[in-house]
Amino acid sequence: MSLTRRRFLTISAVAATLPVALSARPAAPHWVGQALGARASIRLDHPKAAEITARCLAEIDRLEDILSLYRPDSALSRLNRDGRLEAPPFELLDCLTLARAVHRASDGRFDVTVQPLWALWAKAATAGRRPTTTERQAALAVTGADRLHLSPQAITLKPGMAVTLNGIGQGYVADRVAALLAGEGLTDILIDTGELHAMGGRPDGAAWQVGTGSGRVVPLRERAMATSAPLGTTFDAAGRDGHILDPRTGAPTASTWREISISSSSAALADALTTAAVLTPDRAGIDALLTAFPGTRLEELVPA
Repeated sequence: MSLTRRRFLTISAVAATLPVALSARPAAPHWVGQALGARASIRLDHPKAAEITARCLAEIDRLEDILSLYRPDSALSRLNRDGRLEAPPFELLDCLTLARAVHRASDGRFDVTVQPLWALWAKAATAGRRPTTTERQAALAVTGADRLHLSPQAITLKPGMAVTLNGIGQGYVADRVAALLAGEGLTDILIDTGELHAMGGRPDGAAWQVGTGSGRVVPLRERAMATSAPLGTTFDAAGRDGHILDPRTGAPTASTWREISISSSSAALADALTTAAVLTPDRAGIDALLTAFPGTRLEELVPA
């Protein structure tokens, strides 16, 4: 599998009570390390930067223990392994409830139960081939978010099913970290977990200026934005088989769009909607999808 889009986590924030002149000071010391499986950094211009950074990292670590596919003892991994998770953490239930709402509004184009398909394509790519029709049909037989049972008492999967939050989890983490920082009294915040969440604006009063992959700059204030590109990550070295699989066919889509950016009050929602929109063949279909979620906005639509 070829990774052609690098993801970074960056948090920049200043306290509302600090003078604007602080923004002109040399860059504040910052932490650099690993989070969400990618290079990450946190920069805070604040008298208690070290303490707040530590709490951010603790929150990210806590969320990974719930949402990560790559931690064998996470709540999500246990759900996939056992097919049932008793008394699920609120965050997992919350994330899956939102995911199912987008699934239904997008006619099934966004589906967190595509993990068996994704694992199939990744395994086949390692062997230098594409999955056979029979293999795809077998994986499709255990795909379908409507067969996911959600309740505060338990989350249940049908035999063979598995869930991935790769199309919504980064945005969800951005939202949760934003809530934590707001609780610390910070109001001018930009968080980047691969998806963006802006609370307030820049310290100088302007909106945060965030770039899309095509180079367009979008002013962001009190909004979140996510971007999806079908060929941002590919299974094959030639870059033809993109990582966004169509849950209806079990294969990468020949998308009408090279890149889509959507903004919303929630990074998790924007994250899921861009994934669904990439699989939507026309602008009218994308507009209809966004209508189902008031307050969302199409920021960029780049034809393939």
